[in-house]
Amino acid sequence: MKVSYHGHSVVKIVTKGKTILIDPFITGNELTDLKAENENPDIIILTHGHGDHVGDTEAIAKRCNSLVIAPNELATYLSWQGLNTHPMHIGGAYEFDFGRVKFTPAFHGSAIITDKKEIIYMGMPAGVLFMAEGKTIYHAGDTALFSDMKLIGERHPIDLAFLPIGDNFTMGPEDAALAAKFTNAKMVVPIHFDTFPPIKQDPQSFIDLLEDEINGKIMKPGDLVEL
Repeated sequence: MKVSYHGHSVVKIVTKGKTILIDPFITGNELTDLKAENENPDIIILTHGHGDHVGDTEAIAKRCNSLVIAPNELATYLSWQGLNTHPMHIGGAYEFDFGRVKFTPAFHGSAIITDKKEIIYMGMPAGVLFMAEGKTIYHAGDTALFSDMKLIGERHPIDLAFLPIGDNFTMGPEDAALAAKFTNAKMVVPIHFDTFPPIKQDPQSFIDLLEDEINGKIMKPGDLVEL
């Protein structure tokens, strides 16, 4: 399984001949190495409805006929836009032919904000557990620290965790370091930082806060790991 990071919260997974994009915020993301028109994912997984996570989903999914997996309200809304969706919700899991997807809690918001100054509620935000080839990846989405991260780690031994560190909208480095301990992941990668002025962070400060037994890795946009 090949897992790559592409700035902000964009993660790509290639497994079983399928390409999965998580939170494909590409257009308007100055930190990404991707171009939306060049991406051809089979599956898109969304954690919540904010624009810096839904990103280019509609354009990519319509062009590629991608399956979009998202929390129920967001999936329903996107289905009304003509996308092929699979709605799920927190605590639920589903076995797809490319792997098992389970949504976890995340403490944040979820809405689409329109140009008409409308806020359309998109249900609860989520994190994602993705399981394939005997490995488990945890993408926490946008979230605060919460103690049930311990339970997530106990129930699902995690090989690779992507944790937000940007502060202001999500956990900061200190809370994310505790989240890394809670999840007991074999490898932890910081995400959701530096994209906008309020979330500027030095990722090394997060790495320095990790306990000695935790393997922290700073991935630059385009970096890849194999599990």
